[in-house]
Amino acid sequence: MRFPTICRRMAVGIALAAAGTVVHAAVTSAEAELKPTQGNAANGWVKFTQQDGQLQIDADVKGLTPGAHGFHLHEKGDCSAPDGTSAGGHFNPGGQQHGDPAHAMHHGGDFGNLNADASGHATLHLSVPTSQISLDSGAANNIVGRGMIVHADLDDFVTQPTGNAGKRLACGVVIAK
Repeated sequence: MRFPTICRRMAVGIALAAAGTVVHAAVTSAEAELKPTQGNAANGWVKFTQQDGQLQIDADVKGLTPGAHGFHLHEKGDCSAPDGTSAGGHFNPGGQQHGDPAHAMHHGGDFGNLNADASGHATLHLSVPTSQISLDSGAANNIVGRGMIVHADLDDFVTQPTGNAGKRLACGVVIAK
């Protein structure tokens, strides 16, 4: 007698539970709430969606001065320092030089610049291959638990290792959803 697919899946799940095996669902989305660092007004959110070998990054930030602002994923998910420095340096799982995310050579955490309009509002839509950064649990390039930083100045894509992007205006920790 053949069991329908649903019955087979339930039987496997029950057997794994009985054996004490934990089954984890793959993380396919995460987000970070950006909060202003001391004395600043920048705030917003960043959402990450992983699908078909790509990580889609969507950001919405307000409270900026008009113009370009460096936008980076940092190595530590720690926003406790008043100036955001507790988030550490740029996340760089591939050991690359700092650079433009449109080019092959750059940190995994290099997201380029947010371009704020006259009202101080900026959005970003960026897609990167999951070979650079991902939401894959246990992977060296996993971004969950890392810090997102909005900087005061333009990222010049040249100065090592930071792009000369200036002080940190907002910080948020990437959390799996």
